Amino acid sequence: MLVVVANDLPPAVRGRMKLWFVEPKPNVFVSGIKDSVAITVIDYLYKHCPPESGIVIFRLIQTPPGYEIRIIGSTKKVLTLMKASRRPRA
Repeated sequence: MLVVVANDLPPAVRGRMKLWFVEPKPNVFVSGIKDSVAITVIDYLYKHCPPESGIVIFRLIQTPPGYEIRIIGSTKKVLTLMKASRRPRA
């Protein structure tokens, strides 16, 4: 799973993101893409988004702690730390 939260994406990048993601709120993208595609998308974001885009990327991974967080630039959105138990994968 991949979740991308951004301040403001360039129009070309936002259009491309809609190929892989659902956009429940403006500049919030959620997808259940495979790991190999997720890495390709993350590389694409690093290559095509300036720091002013303010992107936070959350990716579900198989090794502890179970997630990876990456940041491009500084974000205007407030992030809240939440404690939750991770369900084991079947």
